Amino acid sequence: MSITVGFLQFLLCYGSDICIKKMDVKAIAEQLRKPVGDLGKEVGVKMNEGNLYINQYTIAALEIKSHQQVLEIGMGNGFFVKDILTAAPSVKYTGCDVSETMVAEARSLNTRFIQKRQAEFIVAAADELPLFDALFDTVFMVNTLYFWEFPQKELAEVRRVLKPGGKIFIAIRPASVMQSLPFVQYGFRLYEKKDVAVLLKQNGFNRIHSIEKPEPVGKMQTLIVRAEKI
Repeated sequence: MSITVGFLQFLLCYGSDICIKKMDVKAIAEQLRKPVGDLGKEVGVKMNEGNLYINQYTIAALEIKSHQQVLEIGMGNGFFVKDILTAAPSVKYTGCDVSETMVAEARSLNTRFIQKRQAEFIVAAADELPLFDALFDTVFMVNTLYFWEFPQKELAEVRRVLKPGGKIFIAIRPASVMQSLPFVQYGFRLYEKKDVAVLLKQNGFNRIHSIEKPEPVGKMQTLIVRAEKI
């Protein structure tokens, strides 16, 4: 998930009834990690706004082809799923998230795709995916890596569910952008480009390539690191 100055202000003063004091930055971090309840739903909506460009850049980088199976880890409320499924014919999408609130929202927002059996959404953690081996052509995630306590476990699961030669795409905000935000001290692990590349190389991926793109809003920057399953 990405944070803009405007969204930070929203979090610090949510609506007209709930005001989150500066001392509650830990609670903000918890909602970003796992949105819960009505506030979580609002967080999900606001994150769509803050994540617009990073999602657009990432979906373009996927270069989705017809009949591909795509897995997204941490899809939030599934707002961008339509862009994936309309990128090429006969694409099938699976989204997983640890937040029951987000999975319910994603199912509601994407009912037509579910009915056509083009999409499914499951409550699951990335280190224990209830999915078959070698199922997906592409696995991607947008601003999810920060929350992986033991990333080697999650990456082992990604390798397991990827087809031979399948690709992983990790999209984040670099540490240089994120480190000034007050809530990243609570459960966020920040990365620069070289850190992600080393992590992928150490966990069974090669042909590592990175894309860095500035965004037209504020000082945000998108970093996408792509690699292939060995």
